[in-house]
Amino acid sequence: MPSRGLSRRRLLGGASALSAAGWIAGTSGGWLLRPNWANAAGPIKMGIATDITGAIAPSGNANWQVAQFAVEQINQAGGIAGKPIELYLEDTASDPKVAVGNVRKLIQERKVDVVLGGITSAMRQAIKDPIVNRGRTLYIYPQLYEGQECTKNLYCTGPTPAQQCDELIPYIINKLGKKRFALPSANYVWPQLLNKYARKVIQANGGEVVFEEYYPLDQPEYSATIGKIRDGKVDCVFNTVIPPGLQPFVKQLYESGFQRNGGVLSCVYYDENLLNYHPAHEMEGLYSCLDYFQSVNDPFSAKLQEGYAKKFPDTKYLFTAGSASTGMYRGVKFYEAAVKETKGDLAREAVSAAMDKAKIADGPGGGAEMVPGKMHCKMNMYVAQCKVEAGKTRYEVISKANMVDPKEC
Repeated sequence: MPSRGLSRRRLLGGASALSAAGWIAGTSGGWLLRPNWANAAGPIKMGIATDITGAIAPSGNANWQVAQFAVEQINQAGGIAGKPIELYLEDTASDPKVAVGNVRKLIQERKVDVVLGGITSAMRQAIKDPIVNRGRTLYIYPQLYEGQECTKNLYCTGPTPAQQCDELIPYIINKLGKKRFALPSANYVWPQLLNKYARKVIQANGGEVVFEEYYPLDQPEYSATIGKIRDGKVDCVFNTVIPPGLQPFVKQLYESGFQRNGGVLSCVYYDENLLNYHPAHEMEGLYSCLDYFQSVNDPFSAKLQEGYAKKFPDTKYLFTAGSASTGMYRGVKFYEAAVKETKGDLAREAVSAAMDKAKIADGPGGGAEMVPGKMHCKMNMYVAQCKVEAGKTRYEVISKANMVDPKEC
């Protein structure tokens, strides 16, 4: 865990960025962003719960920025059913225990109509109860995850194992010829269930899992793991280690010469934002599969990036997919579509029924549509490889699959 001094510096840095973006600090914690116009009936209250501080902060800060960007676009266009959106933000601090108390503020004190956020699955599991069950509020979870979340009134707008593994793993085995997999993993629900699905796809395509291991989230030393990779003649590392253990693992794997000797590193949450976690050269050649990369060449995505860069010039928190930013944007737009369908009725049951059939024509990487009765959405998926140029990463898209089914619930 970060030291108290480091955590304080991160908090102060986050507060400065929020203030600069127009947010107002609340007297009991949290942040408020008011729209610049009002409706006599009051605003739509949208809560964002994400990691402003802690080990996952680079992703969490990208999330609140994308939420603000999307909401300001909606408000500038007249709001939803004539009402502006008012944003409330709470720090989940990369710590589920801290998060539960802060999320309760959104439900009990702010009385928000919807909550979007949570990055790790451990965070989703912790905060969904005060939101969905006790709070009786709609919850939109934006991150790629392990699947099997079929809670009523909880909608998932990021990719599932089927959407990622069914595209990526056959490419690694059949196109790259890498068949001996290691599955080094953080010890929590996302890697455990993702690996279960990945193992089936690996074996169905003629590959082999040499070993599958789980480590504490903050493990700093991986020499035994790297020895197993070497001795087992592993040619693909399918990584699900996360910060803070991620940085030492990737560094030690790189220094072992794994990639230099022809090994392939793959991780399905890697995107352009990962430069906030480690240097570019450690990621060169890595393969990922996500719903969007910045190199996806379509006019709407390009316009989004242009608008985001104008709103947050020189930010290091990028509008990317693996950090849940695309799922956050998609979630805000799905909610907009649902409330338009209800003609402004904000009751959870009404909005949830509309969310179940919601479609958005455009978004980062393309449009998306909810699969009725499944609480997950179809979206385009892209396999890409990380390239390094002048110390920066870019992802070269190799293939695209249109409107891939999540295969959930």
